[in-house]
Amino acid sequence: MSISNVGTAIHEKTAAGMLAGIREAEAAGIPAVWLTTGAGPDALTVFAAAASATQRIRMGTAIVPTFPRHPVVIAQQAVDIASIAPNRFTLGVGPSHAPAIEGKYGIPYVKPLEHMREFVTVVKGLVKGEQVDFEGKRCKAHAKLNHGANVPVIISALRAGSFELAGEIADGAVTWLCPAPYLRDTALPAMDRGANTAGRKRPKLVAHAFVALTTDAKDLQQGIVESLAYYPKLKNYQEMFVASGYPEAREGNWSAKMFEAVVLHGDETTCAKKVDSFLKTSGCDELILSVLATGADRGASLQKTLTWIGKL
Repeated sequence: MSISNVGTAIHEKTAAGMLAGIREAEAAGIPAVWLTTGAGPDALTVFAAAASATQRIRMGTAIVPTFPRHPVVIAQQAVDIASIAPNRFTLGVGPSHAPAIEGKYGIPYVKPLEHMREFVTVVKGLVKGEQVDFEGKRCKAHAKLNHGANVPVIISALRAGSFELAGEIADGAVTWLCPAPYLRDTALPAMDRGANTAGRKRPKLVAHAFVALTTDAKDLQQGIVESLAYYPKLKNYQEMFVASGYPEAREGNWSAKMFEAVVLHGDETTCAKKVDSFLKTSGCDELILSVLATGADRGASLQKTLTWIGKL
C-alpha cells in the first residue's frame, strides 16, 4: 500500500521529547508531523527548533489556540518558521473550547466564529507580506512584517459553521476525532458552501484519527481511558458525535461504537486497511494519525507505530 497523505501527531510532555519525536518521524519516512498546543509544550517554539533540525518533513500546528494570542505575534512566528523551513510549514489555528480558554486563561470565550474570521483575516494578510490595517469587533491590528512567506493558514473545525467558515476564508480545515461519515456528510458540504460564498474552490480538509497497533482489548481500553477520556465530556464534541449518529455521547463517555469510529486498531494489515477506508469514506485530503501506544513498553509501541506509518 502506498499512501502519501498520512502524517502523525507527536504527543510528548517536554519540548525536547517533541523534537526527538519529530526527528524520529522524519527518519521513519513519515511525510508530515503535527503538534497541538494545550497543556503541553508550545508548538510554534518546538517547530522553530525542528525547522533547522530536519530536512524534508512537513510541519503543522493542529492547533494554536487564538484567544490568548495576538494575530500579529502568531504571524511573525509562522513566517520565521517558514523562512527556516521553506514550503514545509502549515499554520493551524483555532478558538479551542470554552472550558480551556475561560478556565485556564480567564478570557471570555465570546463569538468564536466571528473571532476566527477576524483573526485569520489579519494573519493571512501579514504572512503574505501585506500592510494590515484592521479594526474589527474582536481584533485590531496595524502592522506589516519585514517579509512574507508561503504559510497556508488552516482553522480547526468541528461543527458545520466552522467548516463553512474554513471553506470561505482559510486555506483548509483541520478536525479532531470526527468520524469519517460525518466528514463526508457534514464537513465537506459545509466547506463547499463556504467556498461557493467566496467564489473559489474548496480548500483542503485535514482529518484526524487515533491508531493503535494492538489486538489486545484490555490494552486498547486502557489506552483510550488514559488518552481520550476528556473529549466526550466537552459539549462541542458531544454535539458532534450526536450529529454523527451516536446519541449516547450525551452521557459524556466513550461508547464502543464511538471509539470504533475514530480509533483505528488491530494488527498492521488491519490498520492499513482501516486507514485506507477512512480516507476513502471521509473524502479528506490529508490524515493525521495520533499514536495510541499500548502494552507494557509504551516507548516500543510508539516506535513500532511510527515505523508502520512511515511505510504506508
